[in-house]
Amino acid sequence: MFDSQLPEPADLADVDDAALVEAIGGWARVEAAAAARRLAAIGELVARRTRGVDAVNRSRWTCDYWDLAASEVAATERISHGMASSQMYLASALRDRLPRVAAMFLHGQISTRLVATIVWHTTLITDPYLLHAVEVDLIAVATGLGKLSATKAAAAIDALIDRHDPQAIRRHHHSARGRDVVIDTRNAENGTTGVWGRLLDADATALAQRLTQMTHTVCDDDPRTLAQRRADALGALAAGADTLTCTCTNSNCPSSAGSDARSTSVTVYVVADQAALDATAAPHSDPEPPGKQRHARPAPSGRIIGGGSIPGPLLSQLIRRGATVKPLHHPGDAPAQPRYRPSTALAAFIRARDMTCRFPGCDRPATACDIDHAIAYPAGPTHPANLRCLCRKHHLLKTFWTGDTGWHNTQNPDGTIEWTSPTGHTYTTTPGSTLLFPSLCLPTGASPPPRTPLAPGTCRSVMMPTRTRTRAQNRSAQIEAERALNAPP
Repeated sequence: MFDSQLPEPADLADVDDAALVEAIGGWARVEAAAAARRLAAIGELVARRTRGVDAVNRSRWTCDYWDLAASEVAATERISHGMASSQMYLASALRDRLPRVAAMFLHGQISTRLVATIVWHTTLITDPYLLHAVEVDLIAVATGLGKLSATKAAAAIDALIDRHDPQAIRRHHHSARGRDVVIDTRNAENGTTGVWGRLLDADATALAQRLTQMTHTVCDDDPRTLAQRRADALGALAAGADTLTCTCTNSNCPSSAGSDARSTSVTVYVVADQAALDATAAPHSDPEPPGKQRHARPAPSGRIIGGGSIPGPLLSQLIRRGATVKPLHHPGDAPAQPRYRPSTALAAFIRARDMTCRFPGCDRPATACDIDHAIAYPAGPTHPANLRCLCRKHHLLKTFWTGDTGWHNTQNPDGTIEWTSPTGHTYTTTPGSTLLFPSLCLPTGASPPPRTPLAPGTCRSVMMPTRTRTRAQNRSAQIEAERALNAPP
């Protein structure tokens, strides 16, 4: 299908510049074709999982067949449930709505970016005949669209749609409905996290003014730049503070007195080694004898559960200004607890050990997860080797999607979990603290053998939560609502 003479990395040093440029374009086409095949496989899996009598019967389940398929895609690609679901929508659209676009994609003639843009902008077309007409027009110009910027390509696609179905254009003047603020904890680095978004004009102006006011509540000796103060002011505002705490070392500075709102007003769970606390307790070491010089080892960083890291100096500052420190104990060979809900200390250990949801590919913070019994209670004991964190979606998936069509898992005393998908594929997940705080992953005592389950009917049956409308009905309603906004008065 493609030129088999495209140079491999080991051969690049021997080719000229023209061949290098040809290789870039050639491998881009190969990359697009590979992505097309991956999405085609995803589309086929979605079709198989979401069609049939049983799929209809479970279509109002909160965790339905779509979620089952998303769990399989997420596990095999090691991506989040939401990202897997997005790929499934894209794959289904290519399979069922835009077969000609899919064919060009399979041949590497258009990029993944352009395909995603086409799918997004044609979503509101509900008439199959109009969709066909738009697709035919798109095919005629698709290769040219790939040479345009994302904005120009979107404008060209909208122009084609406007000829056939004006109500299907995703109008820019309704962009306020897409406002959002993103806290990008997945890509946190060096103690910082990216934040971006879109606000209503009035809200953005108010926020800008408030941050500016807070930057001037510190004294002139504060060592931070104005930009750093604005960033810290947003964090203080989130913690409920009216002013920004000064970071100068002046003992008589009124702005540095008292506690930091980030330390006392909002609960953020941070896991840190004892060494970090020791460094906090003794921030100043004795001076070295004359003639000797020692390089100070930086204080260890802490790790926010579900977020990035907190550098040692900032951790020390937060503790000095009122942050609560609670010891975390490894349960060792402690026996199982005689109740369903784990004690506060055991729950804290499980969340600190796991850090995130333990399903393959999921990075939901442990603080936002349920603590689940691997073997359901009361058959399974409340023991650290039988407990782990699962987000609500994957908790429901594990609980209700069992048997031949569901997931199975086995948990080990060191916290590793071996998951088996409905197709028999296996995935092993390790606790999030494995590399960060390995002492938390030391094996606990083995979980006691499962007890005989209670007889049916002796306890309340657990039911799958249901939705008022099916996923397909919700999607259809959203499309019709957006089309109605685009209708002429």
